[in-house]
Amino acid sequence: MTADPIALARSLPAAPLDARSRYLRRLTVDALIGGERGHIGSTMSLIEILRVLYDSVLNYRADEPDWAERDRCVLSKGHGCLALYALLADKGFFDPAALTDFCRHHSFLGGHPERGKIPGVEASTGALGHGLSLGVGMALAQRMRGRSARVFVVMGDGEINEGSVWEAAMNAAKHRLDNLVAIVDYNKIQSAGATAVIQDLEPLGDKWRAFGFETQEVDGHDITALEQVFSAAPSADGKPTAVICHTVKGKGIPFAEHDPSWHHKSKLPVDVHADLYAALEDN
Repeated sequence: MTADPIALARSLPAAPLDARSRYLRRLTVDALIGGERGHIGSTMSLIEILRVLYDSVLNYRADEPDWAERDRCVLSKGHGCLALYALLADKGFFDPAALTDFCRHHSFLGGHPERGKIPGVEASTGALGHGLSLGVGMALAQRMRGRSARVFVVMGDGEINEGSVWEAAMNAAKHRLDNLVAIVDYNKIQSAGATAVIQDLEPLGDKWRAFGFETQEVDGHDITALEQVFSAAPSADGKPTAVICHTVKGKGIPFAEHDPSWHHKSKLPVDVHADLYAALEDN
């Protein structure tokens, strides 16, 4: 009998989150409650990936979002935007107070990121499967302009069921785009259930290698490991890089972890608001 992949994931030990990771998660809960909706499970698996990129890896200027020499970070899994908004607010791209207006009619922070509307957002995403194609174009443009800027594209594991992802991967390898890093948030649960049941991705690392990517796998919540892998990009001359980040959907909210029903929530009861904040209190 095949083991239940979600039950197996729940049984694995998990390291506690540090104060910064809990703080960033509280910002996303502020937005979730303010907007009365959000993809909370998908957001929580992303926090450490984006935290390390914006804290330690990306070259950018928050006061000059369109600075020509900046590195680009494309959140292809646009439904995880609460994590991106938390980092952009924390870094000064916009006032953190705006988070509580998330998804309100008067807000510039919608349920998916919008380029040209939100400072720091590199691409309008949400229709899944397009981010890597956009990243390929950006990486080609940077090379043609003689710039050393890198392009990081963060995708969901369910998202890479899309054929357009693999068309882009072939193109990246063809053009030897070693300034491109494809990151997979591999939390192993998509909107309706386990990826192993809906569309099994394994052997995922071998797939990316077969498509010409220098491929590494890492604990997607281990700050030190993420810093080492992301900072080393490009990891091979003439080859794009793929980083498979093994993560936990709903990470940091024990009652939401590994639970597909937390892929998206709306109009949460007030008592659940308190439970969300309580889960993220400093130890």
